[in-house]
Amino acid sequence: MGVPTFYRWLAEKYPMVVVDVVEEEPVVIDGVSIPVDTSKPNPNNIEYDNLYLDMNGIIHPCFHPEDRPAPTTFDEVFKCMFDYIDRLFVMVRPRKLLYMAIDGVAPRAKMNQQRSRRFRAAKDASDAAAEEERLRVEFEREGRKLPPKLESQVVDSNVITPGTEFMGVLSVALQYYIHLRLNNDPGWRSIKVILSDANVPGEGEHKVMSYIRLQRNILGYDPNTRHCLYGLDADLIMLALATHEVHFSILREIVFTPGQQDKCFLCGQMGHLAANCEGKPKKKAGEFDEKDDVAVAKKPYQFLNIWTLREYLELEMRIPHAPFEIDLERIVDDFIFICFFVGNDFLPHMPTLEIREGAINLLMAVYKKEIKAIGGYLTDASKPNLGRVGQFIQAVGSFEDKIFQKRARLHQRQAERIKCGKAHRRRGDDVAPQAEPDLLVPVSRFQGSRLATGPSPSPYENAIAGSRRKRNEDGNKTFSHPSKAPRMSSGATIGAAIVEAENNLETEANENENKEELEIKLKELLREKNDAFNSENPEEDKIKLGEPGWKERYYDEKFSARTPEEIEEIRRDVVLRYTEGLCWVMHYYYEGVCSWKWFYPYHYAPFASDLKDLGELQIQFELGTPFKPFNQLLGVFPTASSHALPVQYRKLMTDQDSPIIDFYPTDFEVDMNGKRFAWQGIAKLPFIDETRLLAEVAKIEHTLTEEEARRNSVMFDMLFLSSSHPLSVCIYSLDNHVKQLPIAAWADVKEPLKPELSSPCSGGMNGYISPCAGDPCPPFFRSPVIDMEDIMNNEVLCVIYKLPGLHKHIARPPAGVIFPKKMVQPDDVKPVTMLWHEDNGRRPMENYGRRFQNGSQERPSEKHFRSSQPGFISGQQLGEAAHRLVINSLQLQNKHHSASQTHASQQHYHYQMDPPAGNYPYYQGQQYAAAPPPGAAYPPRYPHGGGWRNYQQGHANDPSSSYPPPYGGPARNSHQQQGNRNQSQSQSQSRHHHNTRPQSSNPYFALDRRSDRQPPHRHGHNHR
Repeated sequence: MGVPTFYRWLAEKYPMVVVDVVEEEPVVIDGVSIPVDTSKPNPNNIEYDNLYLDMNGIIHPCFHPEDRPAPTTFDEVFKCMFDYIDRLFVMVRPRKLLYMAIDGVAPRAKMNQQRSRRFRAAKDASDAAAEEERLRVEFEREGRKLPPKLESQVVDSNVITPGTEFMGVLSVALQYYIHLRLNNDPGWRSIKVILSDANVPGEGEHKVMSYIRLQRNILGYDPNTRHCLYGLDADLIMLALATHEVHFSILREIVFTPGQQDKCFLCGQMGHLAANCEGKPKKKAGEFDEKDDVAVAKKPYQFLNIWTLREYLELEMRIPHAPFEIDLERIVDDFIFICFFVGNDFLPHMPTLEIREGAINLLMAVYKKEIKAIGGYLTDASKPNLGRVGQFIQAVGSFEDKIFQKRARLHQRQAERIKCGKAHRRRGDDVAPQAEPDLLVPVSRFQGSRLATGPSPSPYENAIAGSRRKRNEDGNKTFSHPSKAPRMSSGATIGAAIVEAENNLETEANENENKEELEIKLKELLREKNDAFNSENPEEDKIKLGEPGWKERYYDEKFSARTPEEIEEIRRDVVLRYTEGLCWVMHYYYEGVCSWKWFYPYHYAPFASDLKDLGELQIQFELGTPFKPFNQLLGVFPTASSHALPVQYRKLMTDQDSPIIDFYPTDFEVDMNGKRFAWQGIAKLPFIDETRLLAEVAKIEHTLTEEEARRNSVMFDMLFLSSSHPLSVCIYSLDNHVKQLPIAAWADVKEPLKPELSSPCSGGMNGYISPCAGDPCPPFFRSPVIDMEDIMNNEVLCVIYKLPGLHKHIARPPAGVIFPKKMVQPDDVKPVTMLWHEDNGRRPMENYGRRFQNGSQERPSEKHFRSSQPGFISGQQLGEAAHRLVINSLQLQNKHHSASQTHASQQHYHYQMDPPAGNYPYYQGQQYAAAPPPGAAYPPRYPHGGGWRNYQQGHANDPSSSYPPPYGGPARNSHQQQGNRNQSQSQSQSRHHHNTRPQSSNPYFALDRRSDRQPPHRHGHNHR
């Protein structure tokens, strides 16, 4: 689904749906890595049966990996992919099936989006290459040498498309990898592996869903099969919900950028916060910790558990006094459907709804309010009830004016703020002064010299933290590593000669540093260039959504409809096609493709308020057939990627006399459509005319070589398993049968798998197996990847696998399913305090305080507002976190001051801390020795002797004496502290029961047992 922030929204609104993955790491002994034994139980305390991999979510990251240098060859990409799959397998450890699904030819509805992405990628690559060349010339002019550009096979990521040579080689590489693991890894030997490569039509995730749907509701299927699906697209969550399989998890990385990771301010290390600091020493990078920490941290992973999400939806979508019995399964179907309005890969974005503006909260609120009025559910499995959908979306459309007005206000404020900041930087307001008085001599000038009057700087000028910050002409910070400076004295010295020699040896290192700086600068320049706020001639907003007449202006600008009659005619057709799209997408998610040739024929969507009278529309689809791979390449590739096609096909894209040259513009308009960055705009490309395209292809298809014809063909899934697997008996039997037939008849042979008769044989899997060309178990498998071993004594079998026959998907959990124990309670559902368009920009307590003053309603509690904020914790959880933070802070300070506190001639003082007076069972029975808080490093001595009480009597007028330690005077000695413990606890309990004053929120409250001590006053509504 085309909703980049949907996963984040879901994880913040329903935090219990995500669970961090417990990952077991390989053990390194004497430099040798010992792999994890995946045959052992899963450390996540759940045993999955099937693992499904959306392979395009692996291929793309391996083209641009973050944990290693960028690859330059296909072999390097394949090795990266093997490591990637190994890591996922260790986390999940499937016990029955591993399904690898690569994107094949997509339906026409998706090809329009693919075409836009690939044209945009080619245009961006061209702009980046031109900008890089300009920077290289600039660096060379400044005398800063750069290493030569390396030739690379992976420069064009558009080759990750069915039909290219890369995808053909990738299929062979994955077959080799599967053979390697099934032969050697004990965790793989008991599982089946299905590879659905790019020659099998369909998107990867939808091929997975077809497999799951067609396995269900057939004899022999285990209703408690545990599924895990890996992928990066948000639509995987909707697809998993649509299966109505209860035991389903989505596996994906926790996406973060540098600077967003947890960092402890106590020890300065990454990976945890101060509240969870264990005080472990920092690992050294090098013998003396001299190396920069340049290694990129592995991204952690999370499971998103569908059964927990179903619990949240059951509570979230409670409808009091409903006129009909609420069915959770129908609620789930309706939730999937209404989420299509905030984005999907097959329809353009509706201008009314933005997920960043709380669109899903609005849709859910309207749904719960209107479901009684519309008389029932919006959908029945894959079929929307268009009459009810029209009523529902009209209710959503009633908020359009307020949404557009607020959006315009915020956009204007953001533009002004960013332009103001850029103007400041251009003026140099935040740049260090260029000219400094002679008396202000920087200390760094004399680093390395013992005397400040040294005649010259040291040969080695060390910059702070091993690197320097420079500023370019625009005032932006750039990074450069320190270089060695020769002496500036008039005569040549031996030291200068040594420095010069060493500088020559460091030429290569400097070139790499310059390259890194060039790459950083290139990224900054490209981002600035693609930012609409930086444009000297910004695109004029001619529509002005929210101002009177915005709808007429929209249809005028986007659809060239001038008169009211033209507007109405266009609106009707746009609504018809958009409604067709909603029905097409719903069928695609629940039953599979209902039309390979349908697509939405406009670049823009209608408004929510335009979708009316939907019940009168007649929606029908024609199934058709998928494109061949080369035909899809012609449909989605720009001219810059024509190198991936055969020569005759290439000419159709590049020859100016080609009958379809108009399909391949070298330049095209990008409509920003109110967005900030160019990649968010709409590429206004001409739509492909299927009839014209196929007519030209028919003239040249006969010119393909045998290898090209194979890449251009439609194939089936491949099934791999070890010869020791129970299903191998069926494969050997099939092989013996087909050997008695002519080779031409092999394609028609298929043997059904009947798990109801032989469950141990197939592991509950339905479908058919057919013979593959050649030996099902070749004795050896030659490695297609350089520097990887050939497989000798192969014991892996391979056959063709075909899905069971089509049957209707039952959108309910299968009979016999055992539901997990419920975890989510009503209090765990965060209430929506205010819809986005209703928020006037004030803080929540200000908004509701005004309502309270007006007498319109009772003021809600502050907890009600805080609980809806991301990362909110309260109660015992907050108390424990605060307690850990305080103890860790004090223990750290105690270590820092231990040297000054230890004197042979002085008495040692210790603080002992009683448990807090509040209801914190975590602290009961625990005693802590703690250092004083900040500002009281160690207690002063009592000048008059006799301990604290005598000192207090003698200093009654001293303000500091009115407070007990640690904030006021010195501490009691340990005997007094222990002797008065019982009395103090009884007094504390008495105060707790009789004092109506609220407990202090001061994090140091555990150190202060006085009930009359109040926390320092803080302004604002959200102090914690």
